[in-house]
Amino acid sequence: MKLYITAAAVDVDDVTKPKAAPPVARRGYRSVLVTGLLAGVLLFRAALLAVEAGASLCPSTTGCLGWRTGFAHWLYGGDGDATEEFMREWKRSHTEASLLDPVVVEAAPDSLDGLMAEMDTILASYDRLDMEALVVKIMAMLLKMDRKVKSSRIKTLFNRHLASLGIPKSMHCLALRLAEEFSANSEARSPVPLPEHAPRLTDASCIHVCLVTDNVLAAAVAVASAVRSSADPSRLVFHVVSDKKSYVPMHSWFALHPASPAVVEVKGLHQFDWRDGDAIASVMRTIDEVQRSSLDYHHCECDGSVGTGREYGRLEASKPSTFSLLNYLRIHLPEFFPELGRMILLDDDVVVRKDLAGLWEQELHGNIMGAVGAHRTSGADGDGGICIERTLGEHLNFSDAAVTSMAPSLGLHGSQCAWSWGVNIIDLEAWRRTNVTKTYQFWLQKNRESGFRLWKMSSLPPALLAFHGRVRAVEPLWHLPDLGWHMPDAELLQVSAVLHFSGPRKPWLEVAFPELRDLWLGHLNVSDGFLRGCSVVE
Repeated sequence: MKLYITAAAVDVDDVTKPKAAPPVARRGYRSVLVTGLLAGVLLFRAALLAVEAGASLCPSTTGCLGWRTGFAHWLYGGDGDATEEFMREWKRSHTEASLLDPVVVEAAPDSLDGLMAEMDTILASYDRLDMEALVVKIMAMLLKMDRKVKSSRIKTLFNRHLASLGIPKSMHCLALRLAEEFSANSEARSPVPLPEHAPRLTDASCIHVCLVTDNVLAAAVAVASAVRSSADPSRLVFHVVSDKKSYVPMHSWFALHPASPAVVEVKGLHQFDWRDGDAIASVMRTIDEVQRSSLDYHHCECDGSVGTGREYGRLEASKPSTFSLLNYLRIHLPEFFPELGRMILLDDDVVVRKDLAGLWEQELHGNIMGAVGAHRTSGADGDGGICIERTLGEHLNFSDAAVTSMAPSLGLHGSQCAWSWGVNIIDLEAWRRTNVTKTYQFWLQKNRESGFRLWKMSSLPPALLAFHGRVRAVEPLWHLPDLGWHMPDAELLQVSAVLHFSGPRKPWLEVAFPELRDLWLGHLNVSDGFLRGCSVVE
């Protein structure tokens, strides 16, 4: 049985009015009618979302019983049975809506005004409305709008992802200008460091800080912020390791912008003087494995690992950091610096706010590394609190047999706290007494051979396995990560010693959070000719 509403029937309660209402009046009544129907459908949708949200947030069914009952009373004035009836009816109608003919959905009006115009056309021809057809049209219109919103969100995320991958024109300009200066200006080719400062490169009384990077601008900020925050910058010695492509502009920058009284050393991978054949063979094994992983990852039918879809995996693979060789070569710090016993390792996307001497003096108690995130916070209710960083289960795929088979022997479980790269104090002597580097290479190869099922391709997961049981937790104030993902609490931002812009919104990009970007730019000299000439600073 179909229900029809005629134009005349709209005014049935008022017999004193003429049977045919003026067009404006008829449109007003139809507007109220359609608005009422639309509001009902929207209420159903909002109610379903509320119920589903409640189900996902409640720790148990009984814990949410009172909430569901209260919702039923609010919606129906009845008991909880009405909720179940409502859910069944909505799911039925929602399923029907999702099964609508795509042609019907595509032809649906784009707005309420469009729907009203269609109603005017129908009434002009037939003088009546088919309510069932009207409801289907409204459902199709909502479904069309819903799809447009989802499509817009996906496009927004994708465009933001692309923006995070790009290198700004200003940074391209800076690298080219510095390379040109290197060839034309003898001062830009002067030794870094100067010969009189070379003995400090192996001086155990100095604070040795390593940055493995190909980003000139990021390295400049990291060094400048650390020097500015130091109580005794003359103790600071920075070892900047770069690749062959970025070595020239990196050298040129620090030759023309010395960090006095601190010392900066710039070395390309091609300049290291390996002491023995085993060291270079080990480095070449890592390079080969990363290159093979990159090739296999882009051609495999894998799903991108750890709960991600294939397309997401492809997006992850497009990130420069995923297969950046420099990120993986951090595992060879003992080979890079055979004469050093201790070192602070910083990522390039950091801003140092406090004296690094406090981190340098951390006691590691025989461990290889000190890192934030290797422990839990204190729980107010005595439950042990939560991990500072992520858990191992968020990095490693514990549902894979290769991980679960070795987990008991290594004492691994998914709820254990994971540490992260970014701000690390490292005992190189303790590292040399272990097989950590070989273990790292083993798991890197194992993940590739498994079709990247063990973890989403990254330099951190194999390090979590290789360094397991050899990491000492340091105070959380030494590392505030994820500033490329979200804005932190203002108080936390104020007390943290090192700010880490991990995430897509790097401070040198336009997509960065403005407040954090200004904080990062504050460590660049606004009067510098190179920076102004390339519009890095205004």
